[in-house]
Amino acid sequence: MTPIEQLQSALSTLGLKAVEARLEGLLEQAAKKEPSYAEFLEETLSCEVEARRTRYLRARLQLAHLPFLKTCAQFDFGFQPSIEEKQIRELLSLRFVHEASNVVFLGPPGVGKTHLSVALAEAAIQAGFGAYFITAHDMVADLGRAYREGRLDRRLRVYIAPKVLVIDEMGYLPLDDLGATIFFQLVSARYERGSIILTSNKSYGDWGSIFGDPIIATAILDRLLHHSTTINIRGESYRLKERRRAGLLPRSDQQGQETILPTPALSATVTSGSRRKAGA
Repeated sequence: MTPIEQLQSALSTLGLKAVEARLEGLLEQAAKKEPSYAEFLEETLSCEVEARRTRYLRARLQLAHLPFLKTCAQFDFGFQPSIEEKQIRELLSLRFVHEASNVVFLGPPGVGKTHLSVALAEAAIQAGFGAYFITAHDMVADLGRAYREGRLDRRLRVYIAPKVLVIDEMGYLPLDDLGATIFFQLVSARYERGSIILTSNKSYGDWGSIFGDPIIATAILDRLLHHSTTINIRGESYRLKERRRAGLLPRSDQQGQETILPTPALSATVTSGSRRKAGA
């Protein structure tokens, strides 16, 4: 065997696939630049490290079940002036993940709640945290089925384990008694252990109708909002914007805009920014 073939065999045995695939190119480049032994070794190993990180992130993204890939840089803050871009940039620092705090996006359909939720989840994945995305309806249906089959505790771990859990479209459909109880169990299990990013088209004052019981709604909100950031988006739907641009709808100044605000009764509970946990 030639020295190159021996190297390729050794790299294959060690599982260094990226270096094996680029070996000849790396050797040719080294012959031209004549780096030191340390520089050549560093460049060679960096090739493998980067390839493994790429595979790791790709696997994490697949496990997260994100509906699409979006970043905060792609978000049109100019179209949604009710959002403070500085506040979103602060969330991108991922301090809320380190503190196991929650983020809640409130607003009518189409204003970018899911976009921002996915962007934060993707940023968390890039930083090495686990994340999982699911709609509230699908999650409750999944856990309800597990309860009826006697495997709820095991199935709950799927939603408790990720450092970041995105629950989308909370409030679009009301929950029955079982669904409300299961949702309470999940929020309680993640309380101060992992972050929840939640989107809803309902104000907090309407959550009693979502869960069919104001008492359990209050108990859920108490845990969800204890350490949290609430972002209320009062803008127009992006989808309606595109239709209006095409002349299919009247201009926005010819019609009112829907607004969702936290109710006064809960204003003392909702924080305008991430709050550090007591004693943290």
